[in-house]
Amino acid sequence: MRIRIILFAFLLFSVMPIMQDASAHALFNSAESTIGNNRIQIATVPEIPVINEKCKIRIHVTDLDLKDVQRFTMGMRIFFNDEQVDGIPPQSHETGYWEFDYVFKRQGNHIFRVDLYDSDGKVITHTFNMSTQSPFVYVFTYVIGSGAVGAAVIVGYIYLPKRFKKLRAKF
Repeated sequence: MRIRIILFAFLLFSVMPIMQDASAHALFNSAESTIGNNRIQIATVPEIPVINEKCKIRIHVTDLDLKDVQRFTMGMRIFFNDEQVDGIPPQSHETGYWEFDYVFKRQGNHIFRVDLYDSDGKVITHTFNMSTQSPFVYVFTYVIGSGAVGAAVIVGYIYLPKRFKKLRAKF
C-alpha cells in the first residue's frame, strides 16, 4: 500500500513542472477584455444573479502590466435582446475599482458595453456577456453533486473492503 502512495506522489510531483500557469477559481459570470493600453475585468456577486434581486457588479481596470489604473472615466450600456434596457452615464473613479449594485429584470443573457474614456476623451468600448439565473444552474449543481457522490461511492467500494479485511485479520 505504501508503495502505491509513494508511486502516486512521485507521478503527481513529476507532472507538476509541466503546469506553466495556475490561477484561482474564475467566477462563472466574469470576463476580461484588453483593448489598447487597458485591461478590464467584470464580475457579478453572486456568480449567477437572481432576477429582481440586488447583486453587485464589480469592475477592475488595470494597465497592461496589471497595475491599477488611477483616475479613469467609465460609463456603461446594458442590452437585452439587442435592446438597451439600462445605462450608467460616464463617471470618474479614483482607483482601479468600480463596484455598484444592480438588479436584473429579465432572465437570460445581458450584454454589458463598458465605455472607458482615455485621457484624450476617446471612447474604448469593451463588451461582456453576463447571464442571470436559469434552469441550467440547477442541472449544473445536480450534476456536480452527483459526480462527487459517485466518486465517493467508488473510492469507498475500492478501499473499504481492504480495510475491513485488515481489521478482521487483527482480531
